[in-house]
Amino acid sequence: MVSFESDYIAGAHPKILERLAETNMESLVGYGEDRYCRMAEEKIKKACNRPDAKVHFLVGGTQTNQVVISSMLADYEGVIAATSGHISVHEGGAIEFSGHKVLALEATDGKLNAGNIDAYVNTFYADGNHEHMVFPGMVYISHPTEYGTLYSKDELAAISAVCRKHNIPLFLDGARLGYGLASRQTDVTLPDIAELCDVFYIGGTKVGALCGEAVVFTHDNAPKHFITKMKQRGALLAKGRLLGIQFDTLFTDNLYMEISHHAIEMAERLKSLLKEKGYRFYLESPTNQQFIILDNAQMAELGKHVCMSFWEKYDDSHTIVRFATSWSTTEEDLRKLEEYL
Repeated sequence: MVSFESDYIAGAHPKILERLAETNMESLVGYGEDRYCRMAEEKIKKACNRPDAKVHFLVGGTQTNQVVISSMLADYEGVIAATSGHISVHEGGAIEFSGHKVLALEATDGKLNAGNIDAYVNTFYADGNHEHMVFPGMVYISHPTEYGTLYSKDELAAISAVCRKHNIPLFLDGARLGYGLASRQTDVTLPDIAELCDVFYIGGTKVGALCGEAVVFTHDNAPKHFITKMKQRGALLAKGRLLGIQFDTLFTDNLYMEISHHAIEMAERLKSLLKEKGYRFYLESPTNQQFIILDNAQMAELGKHVCMSFWEKYDDSHTIVRFATSWSTTEEDLRKLEEYL
């Protein structure tokens, strides 16, 4: 079997494993206060061009989304997200479990529209009964989205402006951020994201790390006692070094972007291969996730040799499936896939 099921199916980039082994016997202070976490934080702040930022390291994406959202919202507030957003669909109700409602808005190819967000908030406050309702307290977006699509800088700036108009934070889920930044079609940079968002995270789990996400509060705006809030939610790793060492490695010698560019190159070749074979695409994705429409019988036959992700039902006889490349995708993987297509 050859796998294009997801971008976290392999372990970790060899340089990360080497660094973890090299530092294994060092005795270091816990809870993210070690020198590797501090080194990683400084490198991330420099990459973001935000010397006033604060960086915290968490283990995984769902955990990060829940900790950030629940610690920034008041108990009467919810979070605006796309109907297709990860927190809306694929996180098992983690946000609702924390006591906060996900306020889902319709999206286009996974992307929220600034005008729709503005209209939603305006309509909420125009309602004479809004004191009896869940207040919109944050906007959540993913970049790339769940469909591999990207916000342009203008789109991101427009959403940011709406959030600042209504004095609510903009939170960007960057689980696959490297693949968005490396896309051939993006005009958004890491400093742009740090300028326009109030908080975001740099995904490691899907971009070369064993595990880990780096949360960046961009304007000296981290919630008071955020480390305590992390611990209350079971998210403060005693051996914080495991995350710091990984992100210090990812942000040394441009490794994070190097492996992200590799995934995009593999995705472009995958896209060309699928087009050459006559497969029908569900939408145009400029990142490492590619979505095609398969006849159900065709999907079953291909599934005997290729691991891919079920995404959603298209109609009674067709299914949308996802192919994902990553830092670990090889030329041999593509060659094997070509044999089965």
